[in-house]
Amino acid sequence: MNKRAALALLIACALPLAAAAQATKGKGKKVPPDYANTIATLQTDLGDIQIKFFYDKAPKHVENFIDLSAKGFYDGTFFHRVIPGFMIQGGDPNTKGSDASQFGMGGNGNNKLKAEFNDTPHKRGIVSMARSSDPNSASSQFFIVVKDSPFLDNQYTVFGEVISGMDVVDKIVNAPRNARDLPNTPVHIKKVLLSQAKSTS
Repeated sequence: MNKRAALALLIACALPLAAAAQATKGKGKKVPPDYANTIATLQTDLGDIQIKFFYDKAPKHVENFIDLSAKGFYDGTFFHRVIPGFMIQGGDPNTKGSDASQFGMGGNGNNKLKAEFNDTPHKRGIVSMARSSDPNSASSQFFIVVKDSPFLDNQYTVFGEVISGMDVVDKIVNAPRNARDLPNTPVHIKKVLLSQAKSTS
């Protein structure tokens, strides 16, 4: 093999290697989520519930919900509190266990969110964050309002709204339940899928 042919072969081999290295380099970069335009689809035992977020109203609550969803935090949990004419509540990791006395007590470790009360009213379909008596204690649990509940305004942080699947929410809230408002047959969040809202421009 002459020198010219050997050089050509060397260059030919080097080009794919360089391209592969560049592709690998790009794969290592993590693209930050576009929180303002993310849509969450809660895949439940009874159907899908699709949620859009109010990032401009409650950015930290939106980031928290989306980040937890991306990690699979909510997958396998169920709606542990259902009150007809009011709301359904979920997001407690304790519901993955079997000790019903602990349902409603769990959260995302010691991570607590500062309240981001805003002017969005708690109307039907609103997604808001559950908390303890401390306004700055929201963690992972959330609720979906099935009937306008103005008495919750400026008491709990609204961070999203159901845009599809309120029929599923209605099925969940009307399920038979015990004296603690725990459904007799739990409705699980099998998975939360995150996608980007389609541009209207």
